[in-house]
Amino acid sequence: MLVAAAVGSVFATPTAAGAPAGRCRANVLHRVGTQTTSYAAVANGAVEAYRRPDGGRLVRFGRLNQNGYPTTFLIVGVVVGKNCGASWYRVKLPMRPNGLVGYVRPSAVVVQRVRTRIVVDLSERKLELFRAGKLRLATTVAVGSPATPTPVGRFYVNQRIVVTDSTGPFGPAALGISAFSPVLTGWAQGGPIGIHGTNAPWSIGRAVSNGCIRVRNRTLQKLFAATDGGTPVIIRP
Repeated sequence: MLVAAAVGSVFATPTAAGAPAGRCRANVLHRVGTQTTSYAAVANGAVEAYRRPDGGRLVRFGRLNQNGYPTTFLIVGVVVGKNCGASWYRVKLPMRPNGLVGYVRPSAVVVQRVRTRIVVDLSERKLELFRAGKLRLATTVAVGSPATPTPVGRFYVNQRIVVTDSTGPFGPAALGISAFSPVLTGWAQGGPIGIHGTNAPWSIGRAVSNGCIRVRNRTLQKLFAATDGGTPVIIRP
């Protein structure tokens, strides 16, 4: 059984994710985020995502996802008004196709500052966790097999799940990320990718999974405790 964990507790004002006062251009998209700081947008109710500001509705998200975790987006841009306050957030969406972006209204979300970042190197079978730009954890992992590869790209942690049976295939917990398997489209919930523990420690260091990233259980507990919802996840080939 999967149980949703806390999303995080570091809040930022919507303008904190925008451009500094006096240095913005109204109604222009400004890039958001640095190597050390990102911003997550957590739904405070139902959220409408649009293809572009003020038009072209793309999809509607509930306040909670299928696992009972607050719907979370990663802010990658902001459209500001004349006073440099946010009028729209451009966000990565937790759905297929991988990397899909849309626009949400600031009033529909709560913004949280994120200082963590995960980098996975598939060829090296290595995962690294950074906080404020400093390496905090590095470990060997199992990755997807040639038939069921781990997708490459820039994603984010969209859910933190505690597993009630820690002896199962997911170990004690899982960090769900906004990526989906490129081949397992018929799986439950669309074949989402996660970083989780394992009951097959022999698999660590090998390309044998269905696309998820497996971590030794003891290390996974440390990683899970240190990783906030909205954390960027960069997966390299």
